[in-house]
Amino acid sequence: MIQVAVLGYGTVGSGVVEVIEKNKAEINKKSGEELNVKYILDLRDFPGDPYEDKVVHDVNMILDDPEVKIICETMGGLKPAYDFTKKALSLGKSVCTSNKELVAAHGPELIRVAHENKCNYLFEASVGGGIPIIRPLNYSLTAEKIDAITGILNGTTNYILTKMDREGADFEAVLKEAQEKGYAERNPEADVEGYDACRKIAILSSLMCCKNVKYEEIYTEGITKITATDFVYARAMGRTIKLLAQSKEVDGKLFAMVAPFMISHDNPLYMVNDVFNAVCVHGNMLGDSMYYGKGAGKLPTASAVVSDVVDCARHIGKVIMCFWDDEDVKVSDVSEARRAFFVRVDVAKEKEAIDTFKSVRVIEADVEGEFAFVTDVMSEKEFNEKADAVGIISRIRMEA
Repeated sequence: MIQVAVLGYGTVGSGVVEVIEKNKAEINKKSGEELNVKYILDLRDFPGDPYEDKVVHDVNMILDDPEVKIICETMGGLKPAYDFTKKALSLGKSVCTSNKELVAAHGPELIRVAHENKCNYLFEASVGGGIPIIRPLNYSLTAEKIDAITGILNGTTNYILTKMDREGADFEAVLKEAQEKGYAERNPEADVEGYDACRKIAILSSLMCCKNVKYEEIYTEGITKITATDFVYARAMGRTIKLLAQSKEVDGKLFAMVAPFMISHDNPLYMVNDVFNAVCVHGNMLGDSMYYGKGAGKLPTASAVVSDVVDCARHIGKVIMCFWDDEDVKVSDVSEARRAFFVRVDVAKEKEAIDTFKSVRVIEADVEGEFAFVTDVMSEKEFNEKADAVGIISRIRMEA
């Protein structure tokens, strides 16, 4: 029997216990061993909970117990999760986590500590919730040179943008509704400003490069400035607006960013709506592949954590390879990236805009007092210089 401990009995932690208990027969069969949740660490008590007898308040009870071979870290945040995780790994206990913040900040270090102690640090649930994406990158696509990853990696923002598109509503109204339904946090900053998606694309970029991509170096822009009027123009072009997290290698340089994009109906991410997430991966031999599903939620995320538990149970005392070295990759400045832009200006600036941007494609939509157009492909730096000279209402990047 393999003893398991769960750190944090919140939404995901309680889901992990539920998945292990409800699917015990399937999990034990696939693990090749019987798994048992021996401890649940939390500061609180849970009177009346079916697993209240497993709750402990001292992490050392878990760390000092030689029977515990696998730990599920579902606490979130950096402290004390980092200290608990590093100590557990140094003791040869494998750790499975959903903590994207910790993985993005300390992933290569914790992987190295795990391998030095013949155990594993696995984090399938840290990106895309229940969508399998880490394991395909590490195992299924090892014959590929991955050169691009683009995804919708945050369910909250995708839900908001989908509602704005369908109902013609403004951001603030939809955000309030999303909060009332529990799809958005009371403080939604990490989601709507793009920080959550930034950490996730940093993790995927690191696995793509097999080296460390710092999330702090990734240009990040949220959806707070997207308006109902933007969607009027998008519909006129047969497009929609999505918050995309991108990582691409272009001529030996790595470009990574999180920002709203206008995408066409031919783009596979066009149909990814509501709280669903999807990740498109491009390999030099395979071409495009796509991974789709629920990117958050108690049981989808918990299911991904438990899939890692099963993997660890199959490899007790053995290292599961993960290609993510300590060496930092330089992320190219966003100003060098090249693309077309959708632009809105006051109708009085129509001639000035055309004179400044030269070749433009005019967009006709039922919006009074504005002139809208799509630019030629140009660098972000060149676009910003022209936009500053004209004085624009807004701009959204274009994606095929």
